[in-house]
Amino acid sequence: MADTQAAVTVQGIPDPQEKQPKSVRVVLLALMIAMMLAMLDNMIVGTAMPTIVGELGGLEHLSWVVTGYTLATAAATPIWGKLGDMYGRKATFLSSIVIFLIGSALSGMAQNMGQLIGFRAIQGLGAGGLMVGVMAIIGDLIPPRERGKYQGMMAGVMALAMIGGPLVGGTITDNWGWRWSFYINLPLGVVALALVSAVLHLPKKRAKAGIDYLGVVLLTVGITSIVLVTTWGGTEYAWTSARIMELIGIGVAALIGFVFWQTKATEPVVPLHIFRSRNFTLMSLIGFITGFVMFGATLFLPLYQQSVQGASATNSGLLLLPMLGAMLVTSMVAGRVTTGSGRYKIFPIAGGALMIVGLYLLSLMDTDTTRLTSGIYMAVLGLGMGCLMQVTMLVAQNSVEMKDMGVASSSTTLFRTLGSSFGVAIMGALFNHRVQDVMAERAGALGSKITEQSAQLDAASLAKLPAAAREAYQHAVSAGTHSAFLLGAVISVVVLIASLFVKEVPLRGGPQKPAADSAEADAAPAPVIEAV
Repeated sequence: MADTQAAVTVQGIPDPQEKQPKSVRVVLLALMIAMMLAMLDNMIVGTAMPTIVGELGGLEHLSWVVTGYTLATAAATPIWGKLGDMYGRKATFLSSIVIFLIGSALSGMAQNMGQLIGFRAIQGLGAGGLMVGVMAIIGDLIPPRERGKYQGMMAGVMALAMIGGPLVGGTITDNWGWRWSFYINLPLGVVALALVSAVLHLPKKRAKAGIDYLGVVLLTVGITSIVLVTTWGGTEYAWTSARIMELIGIGVAALIGFVFWQTKATEPVVPLHIFRSRNFTLMSLIGFITGFVMFGATLFLPLYQQSVQGASATNSGLLLLPMLGAMLVTSMVAGRVTTGSGRYKIFPIAGGALMIVGLYLLSLMDTDTTRLTSGIYMAVLGLGMGCLMQVTMLVAQNSVEMKDMGVASSSTTLFRTLGSSFGVAIMGALFNHRVQDVMAERAGALGSKITEQSAQLDAASLAKLPAAAREAYQHAVSAGTHSAFLLGAVISVVVLIASLFVKEVPLRGGPQKPAADSAEADAAPAPVIEAV
């Protein structure tokens, strides 16, 4: 059966296959602003945290400012996707923006650390809908054949946020105060709200079935337990402690119960039939590992360059420029090539290979590695991630029916989010263990004392160390990054293997194929969505 092109009206102009009308580009601008809000927030707030702690106190609860946001985002992501499928994409997306802005305003007004953590959780609930809403609306507006170049633009926004976030955060905190790290979201969010409300017109939906509340609870408990295990394990609690074991038990039980219930629920939060598509399942796996590697790299590369190469922490976002710049360029090229040719399998294969090579090269860095050399290594890794970042979402969306676009987008986003949590936790545990071992070997009791609280020292603490201890710490960080990146390289082999099994199904919105060929497609054809 030939694919049927989905028709969506933007300001009354049905035009998904031809040159995109101006109104579509306005909507895409609003979507990029919304994605910028979600991506920039943690980057800006991270820079402002020392100032926030100085005013509000509560240093012992500092990690919860980030953890609360991350937990709420991860737990809300699949729920927003399902709500969009059931009740309409536009209404749920606007709701997520409003919740995010309410959380931002309240966070800026927080009077103590407890309030800030609670308000950040509200922000996180909205942020979960921002990322999913952007990807799902693009899935509704743009046929897969054209979608690659636009998702490449989204990758550019992501890279820009990661580079500019710390710079913007530092500037805002120094000149306006830390509260404006949250208030800055308000004017941007209002612009996104106005543009989406005025220009975006999607079909209104009203599902007859109710929300799967039991599924929501089980999934939330499972995801929360997983994120807490990866956040607390090896830091707040030992990996073998009773608290971590309890969380693992609760998480596993909740997720098993969730999977079982999804086979019984009338309107499941995550319809398990989407995993019958080989491509969708493979893209979920590839997305998980990409998140694992990417966020591990963004954590350890600046640490290495500051501790070993003597780079300034002030411009920490710029330290990642070779990796993020390469990722941006490759994402856009991959999107254009996919749009022009309709072929995409080469990109996950090339991405997996380049990630393995890039991570292995980064594992070779030592105390004598120059910034130029490390920059080249980072660029290789960036090329690999650029081949994977948006192609995973594109293929995942092309592998499901239009009615499941939201849950497909949210599931792919969730796997990447969980991958980042595992990456930071596992690579961090390996890094910390290696640093402490090398410090003990090279600096004896003094080395153990220096790193007994944390294997990561800030610039001020590093400057106060005796020369011998500082040199030992530089060798220890080199050894730690070697172990972390070598682990990443080994895990990335799974991406390459999985990519070889991807089936290159024609992208919807391309040239029509004979019925005999399309009958073998891995994805169901998109139903027509009537114009509003």
